[in-house]
Amino acid sequence: QVQLVESGGGSVPAGGSLRLSCTASRRIYSSAVMAWFRQAPGMEREFVALLRWRGGNPLLADSVKGRFTISKHSVDTVSLQMSDLKAEDTAVYYCAMGSQYDTSHRAYSSWGQGTQVTVAS
Repeated sequence: QVQLVESGGGSVPAGGSLRLSCTASRRIYSSAVMAWFRQAPGMEREFVALLRWRGGNPLLADSVKGRFTISKHSVDTVSLQMSDLKAEDTAVYYCAMGSQYDTSHRAYSSWGQGTQVTVAS
């Protein structure tokens, strides 16, 4: 079972930027779909972005389009660049690996432990 480790979370003022990274314990295979989800207290886990590792256009949630970017950083790392952060972006952000192009968290079999992002308004 692949292990995923997120890093890069923290506290920023509204309008600030953060870059999250997710590193896998092995090379990410071309068949994989890498995704980011987030979960605020008392809320459902919410899709943020996904990327098909073999290529193609990323998919972003409407709430983050134009502000967040998902990209390959290396053969074992996916990044989430977050800009113009808003208070409503505050959540624990999770990296996930699956094999289907799917925005449902149920489609992903491997998860990181999460990293906290806090945006002060």
